[in-house]
Amino acid sequence: MAATSRFWDRTADKYARLPITHEDDYQTKLKVTQGYLRPDMELLEFGCGTGGTAIKHAPFVAHIRAIDFSERMLEKARQRAHDTGVDNITFERADITTLPPPDRPYDMVLGMSILHLLSDPDAVIAKVYRMLAPGGYFVSSTACLGDKMAYFKVLAPIGRAVGLLPILKIMSTDEVIARIKRPGFEIVHRWKPGEDRALFVVARKGD
Repeated sequence: MAATSRFWDRTADKYARLPITHEDDYQTKLKVTQGYLRPDMELLEFGCGTGGTAIKHAPFVAHIRAIDFSERMLEKARQRAHDTGVDNITFERADITTLPPPDRPYDMVLGMSILHLLSDPDAVIAKVYRMLAPGGYFVSSTACLGDKMAYFKVLAPIGRAVGLLPILKIMSTDEVIARIKRPGFEIVHRWKPGEDRALFVVARKGD
């Protein structure tokens, strides 16, 4: 966690200034996700970054627990929430891989632009499944570099070794879908607007 935290701490200021890539795609993902939200829902978002997505969803739910392992990212997230008057998000520094089970299962877990940045996405997806209430949702958006850029399997470890890249899991669309389904999730919404775009999935845990 320490090395990864340092990478994202170093890039937090630049990351916060970057415009959203494919803004139309992002707005569609927000709208689809909000179609599943209810005022009584408790959410977890892991890898929340500077908090933009959590802040967008906060008015539609009771509470969001938003975690990230970069304290610098979280500082910016807390400031953004304060500036927009959002007070039902708890931002905290934590790692999904070591996060204890919740006292009450979550109604939804968000993992946006994060599965491809994990060393063991299978373990995390299985953990998310256990943390959800029956009928709960796992919403994710994942870069599927294996669809068109399989050579990154060679370049990614080199980039990480010299500090230029974080952990980068090279997965195809089919691989991501298979990984999400493996613990028992049902795919209820799947959308990939282009070959070079992220795969957006809403998956449901059975009742």
